[in-house]
Amino acid sequence: MFTTALSATAPDAPLRPTTIERRDVRPDDVDVRVTYCGVCHSDLHALHSSQSHDGMLVPGHEFVGEVVAVGAAVTDFTPGDPVAVGNIVDSCGTCRMCLSGQENFCVEFPTLTYGGRDRIDSSMTAGAWAGRYVVRDRFVYHRPASLDAAAVAPLMCAGITVWEPMRATGVGPGTRLGVVGIGGLGHLSVRLGRALGAEVTVFTTSPGKTEDAKGLGSAHVVVSSDTNAMDAARDSLDLVIDTVAVEHDLAPYLRVLDLDGTLFSLGHLGSVTIAMTDLLVGRKRLASAGSGGHRFTQDLLDFCGEHGITADVEVLPAAQVNVALDRLTRGDVRYRFVLDLRDIDAVQCRGSIHQGFGL
Repeated sequence: MFTTALSATAPDAPLRPTTIERRDVRPDDVDVRVTYCGVCHSDLHALHSSQSHDGMLVPGHEFVGEVVAVGAAVTDFTPGDPVAVGNIVDSCGTCRMCLSGQENFCVEFPTLTYGGRDRIDSSMTAGAWAGRYVVRDRFVYHRPASLDAAAVAPLMCAGITVWEPMRATGVGPGTRLGVVGIGGLGHLSVRLGRALGAEVTVFTTSPGKTEDAKGLGSAHVVVSSDTNAMDAARDSLDLVIDTVAVEHDLAPYLRVLDLDGTLFSLGHLGSVTIAMTDLLVGRKRLASAGSGGHRFTQDLLDFCGEHGITADVEVLPAAQVNVALDRLTRGDVRYRFVLDLRDIDAVQCRGSIHQGFGL
Protein backbone atom coordinates (compact mmCIF):
# COMPACT_ATOMS: atom_id res chain seq x y z
CA MET A 1 0.00 0.00 0.00
CA PHE A 2 1.32 3.44 -0.94
CA THR A 3 0.59 6.67 0.91
CA THR A 4 1.82 10.26 0.96
CA ALA A 5 4.13 11.24 3.80
CA LEU A 6 6.04 14.33 4.93
CA SER A 7 9.73 13.49 4.97
CA ALA A 8 13.22 14.93 5.39
CA THR A 9 16.25 13.45 3.65
CA ALA A 10 18.95 15.19 5.71
CA PRO A 11 19.31 16.86 9.11
CA ASP A 12 17.56 20.25 9.25
CA ALA A 13 16.22 19.81 5.73
CA PRO A 14 12.68 21.11 5.12
CA LEU A 15 9.87 18.56 5.12
CA ARG A 16 8.58 17.64 1.66
CA PRO A 17 5.77 15.37 0.48
CA THR A 18 6.81 11.99 -0.85
CA THR A 19 5.25 8.60 -1.50
CA ILE A 20 6.10 5.76 0.87
CA GLU A 21 5.00 2.14 1.02
CA ARG A 22 3.34 0.64 4.07
CA ARG A 23 3.58 -3.08 4.71
CA ASP A 24 0.77 -5.48 3.90
CA VAL A 25 -1.57 -6.02 6.84
CA ARG A 26 -0.41 -8.95 8.99
CA PRO A 27 -2.86 -11.11 10.99
CA ASP A 28 -2.45 -8.92 14.11
CA ASP A 29 -2.27 -5.57 12.31
CA VAL A 30 -4.61 -2.59 12.08
CA ASP A 31 -4.57 -0.30 9.03
CA VAL A 32 -5.32 3.26 10.20
CA ARG A 33 -6.27 6.25 8.08
CA VAL A 34 -4.45 9.08 9.85
CA THR A 35 -6.52 12.21 10.39
CA TYR A 36 -4.45 14.31 12.83
CA CYS A 37 -0.93 14.04 14.24
CA GLY A 38 0.83 16.20 16.81
CA VAL A 39 4.12 18.05 16.39
CA CYS A 40 6.39 17.36 19.34
CA HIS A 41 9.78 18.64 20.56
CA SER A 42 11.11 15.11 20.03
CA ASP A 43 10.23 15.47 16.34
CA LEU A 44 12.39 18.60 16.24
CA HIS A 45 15.23 16.71 17.93
CA ALA A 46 15.00 13.87 15.42
CA LEU A 47 14.99 16.26 12.48
CA HIS A 48 18.10 18.00 13.81
CA SER A 49 20.01 14.76 14.49
CA SER A 50 22.02 13.10 11.74
CA GLN A 51 21.83 9.81 13.65
CA SER A 52 18.05 9.77 13.21
CA HIS A 53 18.23 9.51 9.44
CA ASP A 54 18.52 6.38 7.36
CA GLY A 55 18.14 8.04 4.00
CA MET A 56 14.72 9.49 4.88
CA LEU A 57 12.87 10.39 8.06
CA VAL A 58 9.07 10.61 8.37
CA PRO A 59 8.25 12.02 11.85
CA GLY A 60 4.96 11.83 13.74
CA HIS A 61 4.24 9.67 16.79
CA GLU A 62 1.05 10.97 18.45
CA PHE A 63 -1.84 10.47 16.09
CA VAL A 64 -5.51 9.69 15.72
CA GLY A 65 -7.57 8.29 12.89
CA GLU A 66 -10.07 5.65 11.82
CA VAL A 67 -9.60 1.96 11.19
CA VAL A 68 -9.62 1.05 7.49
CA ALA A 69 -8.94 -2.68 7.75
CA VAL A 70 -7.82 -5.30 10.27
CA GLY A 71 -5.86 -8.53 10.11
CA ALA A 72 -7.50 -11.93 10.39
CA ALA A 73 -6.51 -12.38 14.06
CA VAL A 74 -7.71 -8.95 15.24
CA THR A 75 -10.83 -9.08 17.40
CA ASP A 76 -10.86 -5.75 19.27
CA PHE A 77 -11.18 -3.38 16.30
CA THR A 78 -13.38 -3.14 13.22
CA PRO A 79 -13.31 -0.80 10.21
CA GLY A 80 -14.60 2.65 11.09
CA ASP A 81 -13.51 2.57 14.74
CA PRO A 82 -12.02 5.85 16.04
CA VAL A 83 -8.53 5.06 17.33
CA ALA A 84 -5.33 6.64 18.63
CA VAL A 85 -1.69 5.52 18.48
CA GLY A 86 1.35 6.77 20.39
CA ASN A 87 5.12 6.53 20.06
CA ILE A 88 5.35 2.74 20.50
CA VAL A 89 4.11 0.32 17.84
CA ASP A 90 5.54 -3.00 19.07
CA SER A 91 7.56 -4.69 21.80
CA CYS A 92 8.90 -8.16 22.57
CA GLY A 93 5.71 -9.05 24.44
CA THR A 94 7.44 -11.63 26.62
CA CYS A 95 9.71 -9.79 29.08
CA ARG A 96 8.68 -8.88 32.61
CA MET A 97 7.90 -5.31 31.65
CA CYS A 98 5.73 -6.24 28.68
CA LEU A 99 3.81 -8.84 30.66
CA SER A 100 3.03 -6.22 33.31
CA GLY A 101 1.62 -3.80 30.73
CA GLN A 102 4.71 -1.58 30.72
CA GLU A 103 5.76 -2.07 27.10
CA ASN A 104 7.42 1.36 27.21
CA PHE A 105 10.12 -0.25 29.36
CA CYS A 106 10.50 -3.40 27.23
CA VAL A 107 13.80 -5.08 28.07
CA GLU A 108 14.54 -5.52 24.36
CA PHE A 109 13.50 -1.88 23.77
CA PRO A 110 10.14 -1.09 22.16
CA THR A 111 9.73 -0.47 18.44
CA LEU A 112 9.20 3.25 17.98
CA THR A 113 6.60 4.74 15.65
CA TYR A 114 9.38 6.18 13.53
CA GLY A 115 13.09 5.59 13.45
CA GLY A 116 12.67 2.08 14.89
CA ARG A 117 13.24 -1.37 13.42
CA ASP A 118 10.31 -3.62 12.62
CA ARG A 119 10.59 -6.77 14.73
CA ILE A 120 9.67 -9.07 11.82
CA ASP A 121 11.25 -7.72 8.63
CA SER A 122 13.81 -5.28 10.18
CA SER A 123 12.64 -2.39 8.02
CA MET A 124 12.84 1.15 9.42
CA THR A 125 9.54 2.45 10.73
CA ALA A 126 8.17 5.64 9.16
CA GLY A 127 6.03 7.98 11.23
CA ALA A 128 2.48 9.24 11.07
CA TRP A 129 2.90 12.51 9.22
CA ALA A 130 1.27 10.52 6.48
CA GLY A 131 -2.06 9.39 5.13
CA ARG A 132 -1.97 5.83 6.49
CA TYR A 133 -0.22 3.81 9.18
CA VAL A 134 -0.16 0.03 9.70
CA VAL A 135 0.39 -0.97 13.32
CA ARG A 136 0.16 -4.04 15.54
CA ASP A 137 -3.24 -4.16 17.24
CA ARG A 138 -1.73 -4.30 20.74
CA PHE A 139 -0.59 -0.69 20.27
CA VAL A 140 -3.83 0.73 18.92
CA TYR A 141 -6.18 2.35 21.43
CA HIS A 142 -9.89 3.06 21.44
CA ARG A 143 -10.43 6.80 21.15
CA PRO A 144 -13.44 8.44 22.82
CA ALA A 145 -15.61 9.63 19.93
CA SER A 146 -17.03 12.39 22.13
CA LEU A 147 -13.72 14.27 22.17
CA ASP A 148 -12.30 16.55 19.47
CA ALA A 149 -10.03 14.26 17.46
CA ALA A 150 -7.29 16.81 16.80
CA ALA A 151 -7.10 17.72 20.49
CA VAL A 152 -6.78 14.03 21.47
CA ALA A 153 -3.60 13.47 19.41
CA PRO A 154 -1.18 15.08 21.94
CA LEU A 155 -2.59 12.91 24.71
CA MET A 156 -0.70 10.03 23.07
CA CYS A 157 2.67 11.57 23.94
CA ALA A 158 2.48 14.61 26.21
CA GLY A 159 -0.59 13.29 27.98
CA ILE A 160 0.61 9.77 28.71
CA THR A 161 4.07 11.02 29.71
CA VAL A 162 2.58 12.93 32.65
CA TRP A 163 -0.33 10.55 33.30
CA GLU A 164 1.72 7.46 34.09
CA PRO A 165 3.65 9.09 36.98
CA MET A 166 0.38 10.44 38.39
CA ARG A 167 -1.26 7.03 38.30
CA ALA A 168 1.84 5.24 39.61
CA THR A 169 2.02 7.55 42.63
CA GLY A 170 -1.72 7.58 43.32
CA VAL A 171 -2.50 11.24 42.67
CA GLY A 172 -6.01 12.00 43.90
CA PRO A 173 -7.99 14.06 46.43
CA GLY A 174 -5.63 15.45 49.04
CA THR A 175 -2.53 15.28 46.84
CA ARG A 176 -0.52 18.50 46.67
CA LEU A 177 0.82 18.52 43.13
CA GLY A 178 3.38 20.90 41.67
CA VAL A 179 3.84 21.45 37.93
CA VAL A 180 6.93 23.18 36.56
CA GLY A 181 6.38 24.85 33.19
CA ILE A 182 3.19 25.46 31.21
CA GLY A 183 3.71 23.97 27.77
CA GLY A 184 2.58 20.81 26.00
CA LEU A 185 3.25 18.55 29.00
CA GLY A 186 2.67 21.17 31.66
CA HIS A 187 -0.81 22.29 30.68
CA LEU A 188 -1.97 18.66 30.55
CA SER A 189 -0.36 18.00 33.94
CA VAL A 190 -2.46 20.76 35.46
CA ARG A 191 -5.67 19.71 33.73
CA LEU A 192 -5.28 16.01 34.56
CA GLY A 193 -4.08 16.59 38.11
CA ARG A 194 -7.03 18.86 38.85
CA ALA A 195 -9.47 16.30 37.39
CA LEU A 196 -7.96 13.65 39.67
CA GLY A 197 -8.74 15.86 42.64
CA ALA A 198 -5.27 17.21 43.41
CA GLU A 199 -4.52 20.73 44.62
CA VAL A 200 -2.22 22.05 41.90
CA THR A 201 0.56 24.61 42.18
CA VAL A 202 2.20 25.87 38.99
CA PHE A 203 5.79 27.12 38.88
CA THR A 204 6.60 29.44 35.99
CA THR A 205 9.29 31.94 35.06
CA SER A 206 6.65 34.11 33.35
CA PRO A 207 4.31 36.18 35.56
CA GLY A 208 2.12 36.66 32.50
CA LYS A 209 1.15 32.99 32.57
CA THR A 210 -0.59 33.28 35.94
CA GLU A 211 -4.08 33.63 34.49
CA ASP A 212 -3.47 30.82 31.99
CA ALA A 213 -2.39 28.51 34.81
CA LYS A 214 -5.42 29.34 36.92
CA GLY A 215 -7.69 28.88 33.92
CA LEU A 216 -6.31 25.36 33.49
CA GLY A 217 -7.18 24.54 37.11
CA SER A 218 -4.19 25.55 39.17
CA ALA A 219 -5.01 26.70 42.69
CA HIS A 220 -1.67 28.49 43.15
CA VAL A 221 0.96 30.03 40.89
CA VAL A 222 4.55 30.66 41.96
CA VAL A 223 6.94 32.75 39.87
CA SER A 224 10.10 30.68 40.24
CA SER A 225 12.44 33.67 39.82
CA ASP A 226 10.90 35.21 42.97
CA THR A 227 13.12 34.01 45.82
CA ASN A 228 10.62 34.96 48.52
CA ALA A 229 7.81 33.10 46.75
CA MET A 230 9.96 29.99 46.39
CA ASP A 231 10.94 30.14 50.06
CA ALA A 232 7.26 30.37 51.00
CA ALA A 233 6.53 27.23 48.95
CA ARG A 234 9.23 25.18 50.69
CA ASP A 235 8.16 21.73 52.06
CA SER A 236 4.61 22.20 50.77
CA LEU A 237 4.09 19.57 48.05
CA ASP A 238 3.81 15.79 47.77
CA LEU A 239 4.70 15.48 44.10
CA VAL A 240 6.29 17.75 41.51
CA ILE A 241 6.18 17.11 37.76
CA ASP A 242 8.93 19.09 36.04
CA THR A 243 8.19 19.51 32.31
CA VAL A 244 10.92 22.01 31.37
CA ALA A 245 12.73 20.75 28.27
CA VAL A 246 16.07 22.55 28.76
CA GLU A 247 18.78 22.02 31.35
CA HIS A 248 18.01 23.78 34.63
CA ASP A 249 18.62 23.54 38.36
CA LEU A 250 16.41 20.93 40.04
CA ALA A 251 17.34 21.92 43.59
CA PRO A 252 14.61 24.58 44.04
CA TYR A 253 11.94 22.02 43.14
CA LEU A 254 13.34 19.36 45.45
CA ARG A 255 13.13 21.90 48.25
CA VAL A 256 9.42 22.54 47.77
CA LEU A 257 8.73 18.84 48.41
CA ASP A 258 7.45 17.72 51.78
CA LEU A 259 8.57 14.57 53.61
CA ASP A 260 8.88 11.58 51.23
CA GLY A 261 7.95 13.73 48.25
CA THR A 262 8.95 12.87 44.68
CA LEU A 263 10.19 15.05 41.83
CA PHE A 264 9.57 13.62 38.36
CA SER A 265 11.87 15.22 35.80
CA LEU A 266 10.13 14.59 32.47
CA GLY A 267 11.13 17.42 30.14
CA HIS A 268 14.93 17.43 30.15
CA LEU A 269 16.48 14.01 29.60
CA GLY A 270 20.13 15.04 29.73
CA SER A 271 22.57 14.86 32.62
CA VAL A 272 21.72 16.58 35.90
CA THR A 273 23.76 17.44 38.96
CA ILE A 274 22.20 17.55 42.41
CA ALA A 275 23.43 17.85 45.97
CA MET A 276 22.60 14.69 47.88
CA THR A 277 21.54 16.79 50.87
CA ASP A 278 18.61 18.08 48.78
CA LEU A 279 17.40 14.47 48.69
CA LEU A 280 18.53 13.53 52.18
CA VAL A 281 16.60 16.22 54.05
CA GLY A 282 13.02 15.03 53.97
CA ARG A 283 13.85 11.63 52.42
CA LYS A 284 12.97 12.95 48.99
CA ARG A 285 13.11 11.10 45.69
CA LEU A 286 14.12 12.07 42.15
CA ALA A 287 12.50 10.04 39.39
CA SER A 288 11.64 10.14 35.71
CA ALA A 289 9.31 8.40 33.27
CA GLY A 290 8.66 8.22 29.57
CA SER A 291 5.67 7.41 27.40
CA GLY A 292 3.38 4.70 28.78
CA GLY A 293 2.39 1.07 28.53
CA HIS A 294 -0.89 -0.33 27.27
CA ARG A 295 -2.79 -0.32 30.57
CA PHE A 296 -2.06 3.30 31.45
CA THR A 297 -2.54 4.58 27.89
CA GLN A 298 -6.06 3.19 27.51
CA ASP A 299 -6.73 4.28 31.10
CA LEU A 300 -5.78 7.85 30.13
CA LEU A 301 -8.06 7.90 27.09
CA ASP A 302 -10.96 6.48 29.09
CA PHE A 303 -10.45 9.04 31.86
CA CYS A 304 -10.24 11.91 29.38
CA GLY A 305 -13.42 10.72 27.70
CA GLU A 306 -15.24 10.65 31.03
CA HIS A 307 -14.00 14.10 32.09
CA GLY A 308 -13.92 15.87 28.72
CA ILE A 309 -10.17 16.50 28.83
CA THR A 310 -8.13 17.29 25.72
CA ALA A 311 -5.03 19.29 24.86
CA ASP A 312 -5.12 22.92 23.78
CA VAL A 313 -3.99 22.77 20.16
CA GLU A 314 -3.44 24.88 17.07
CA VAL A 315 -4.33 22.87 13.98
CA LEU A 316 -2.40 23.55 10.78
CA PRO A 317 -2.78 21.98 7.33
CA ALA A 318 -0.13 19.44 6.38
CA ALA A 319 1.38 21.86 3.87
CA GLN A 320 2.35 24.18 6.75
CA VAL A 321 4.45 21.60 8.59
CA ASN A 322 7.62 23.67 8.15
CA VAL A 323 5.82 26.70 9.59
CA ALA A 324 4.85 24.60 12.60
CA LEU A 325 8.43 23.42 13.10
CA ASP A 326 9.83 26.94 12.85
CA ARG A 327 7.30 28.33 15.30
CA LEU A 328 7.81 25.41 17.70
CA THR A 329 11.55 26.11 17.66
CA ARG A 330 10.75 29.69 18.74
CA GLY A 331 8.25 28.57 21.37
CA ASP A 332 5.40 30.25 19.48
CA VAL A 333 2.59 27.80 20.23
CA ARG A 334 -0.14 27.44 22.85
CA TYR A 335 0.26 24.61 23.65
CA ARG A 336 0.65 22.02 20.88
CA PHE A 337 0.65 22.04 17.09
CA VAL A 338 -1.38 19.37 15.33
CA LEU A 339 -1.23 18.65 11.59
CA ASP A 340 -4.45 18.03 9.65
CA LEU A 341 -3.63 15.05 7.44
CA ARG A 342 -7.13 14.13 6.30
CA ASP A 343 -6.59 14.91 2.62
CA ILE A 344 -2.83 14.60 2.29
CA ASP A 345 -3.05 11.87 -0.39
CA ALA A 346 -5.61 13.74 -2.45
CA VAL A 347 -3.73 17.03 -2.19
CA GLN A 348 -0.51 15.54 -3.49
CA CYS A 349 -2.35 13.87 -6.33
CA ARG A 350 -3.69 17.29 -7.38
CA GLY A 351 -0.17 18.67 -7.18
CA SER A 352 -1.20 21.68 -5.11
CA ILE A 353 0.65 20.55 -1.99
CA HIS A 354 3.92 21.61 -3.58
CA GLN A 355 2.82 25.25 -3.53
CA GLY A 356 2.19 25.08 0.20
CA PHE A 357 5.68 23.70 0.79
CA GLY A 358 7.26 26.39 -1.36
CA LEU A 359 8.52 23.84 -3.85
